[in-house]
Amino acid sequence: MSKNKKEKQRLINELTQELKENNLAIFAGAGLSIPAGYVNWSQLLKPIAEDLDLDIDKETDLIALAQYHCNKNLSNRGKINQLLINEFAGNFTPTTNHQILASLPIFTYWTTNYDKLIENSLVAAGKNPDVKYTNKQLIYTKRNRDSIVYKMHGDVDHPDQAVIIKDDYESYHLKMQPFLNALSGDLISKTFLFLGFSFTDPNLDYILSRVRISYTTDQRQHYCIQKRIEPLANESKAETEYRERKQKLFTQDLLRFGIKTFLVERYSEITDILKEIKQIINRQTIFISGAAHEYGAFDREDAENFIHSLSKNISKEGFKIVSGFGLGVGSCVITGVLEQVYMNGGSLDNDQLILRPFPQAETGVRTLSEVWNDYRHDMISHAGIAIFMFGNKLIDGQIIESDGLIKEYEIAKSKGLFLIPIGVTGYAAKSIFNKLSMNGYFSSSTISEKIKKMLTLLNDSKLSLKQINDIVIDIIKLLNEER
Repeated sequence: MSKNKKEKQRLINELTQELKENNLAIFAGAGLSIPAGYVNWSQLLKPIAEDLDLDIDKETDLIALAQYHCNKNLSNRGKINQLLINEFAGNFTPTTNHQILASLPIFTYWTTNYDKLIENSLVAAGKNPDVKYTNKQLIYTKRNRDSIVYKMHGDVDHPDQAVIIKDDYESYHLKMQPFLNALSGDLISKTFLFLGFSFTDPNLDYILSRVRISYTTDQRQHYCIQKRIEPLANESKAETEYRERKQKLFTQDLLRFGIKTFLVERYSEITDILKEIKQIINRQTIFISGAAHEYGAFDREDAENFIHSLSKNISKEGFKIVSGFGLGVGSCVITGVLEQVYMNGGSLDNDQLILRPFPQAETGVRTLSEVWNDYRHDMISHAGIAIFMFGNKLIDGQIIESDGLIKEYEIAKSKGLFLIPIGVTGYAAKSIFNKLSMNGYFSSSTISEKIKKMLTLLNDSKLSLKQINDIVIDIIKLLNEER
């Protein structure tokens, strides 16, 4: 493994561990929003530069540029406020990076951006964000919040209060001291991942100067992901090397603030890193898909004990379960988890078991099948591993394969979940096993040899249900240990 791959894997492991311990916070810069269609600072202030007869491409201190405009207009920043509204009030769609971050167990977000992409992505993920951009908002707590977004430079809905000119930055420590106190506290108690900041970001120096006051010699480790310098069009080799030296010096300087930088060759690598983290986190949640009017070769009591025991053991190993309460399966899942929790003196929380009984009555304008489809997508999105068992139903006196289980398999596959069909239970689960086997799933290079062998055993009718139970548990444990 190359040095860069080792560093990348180390970064993923460290960020994942912080997530598991609920310690990770995000600090988002302009670069996180630009791919959604928003302008950067140079594009935003280009009309301002033109009013001053200046060339925006030659300006490096854009905060000073905004100040010059106010000075020229006797402190009237009306045009700047209108530019903020024009450029940031649009209804842009959150990027994949926003969506992944919103789906992760992250409670705290800090940003210098004026747009609403972070809070909108959290709402779309079913969360209730508490947004703060004024001192007064810090006093109050939004009921039932499950995330908090600090917009330290303001919000597009109040452009007159946005931090954008030099006067705003110079007086920030006086006017917005409560925000600095909150940031200082988070920097001490949480691990930050800085995203969307570049060497040319006009905000970065100002932010780091504030962050610095939070640190002592015993600094908490933070992380930053940036794109590595690459040659620009019509740029000489010497100019490229000069910018590379500056980036190296800059990343070394970030270490003073406890911020370790990981450089990527392409911005898409950031998305890849976040996706891998999400996959690792999601693999702690197991989706159990099953339905059984009958249990085929197995006695009903033995089959129900198997489902009960498997669910109990999954919970015992510390994994979470999400299930749709399928006929003949869902009740056994519930009792298995509850037995594990209560026998150990605990109490059931929302994370240990997520149950989603399917609505049966068709109400409103949408058909029941449409509701069920969205329901399945939402349910499966919580998990990283999917187990399929049995899968049959009674229609007009005939036992047929459960089309619902097949749909859940297709959704789980499309979302990249690791698929564990227990073929020995028959019906739709066996059909899924056979389909995956024919398509080479069990021989994929992305699956370790040990897991491949165990997967194929799940179709061996010579094995007992107890042995199948143990194999499934071993697969889940290995998947969470492997990187």
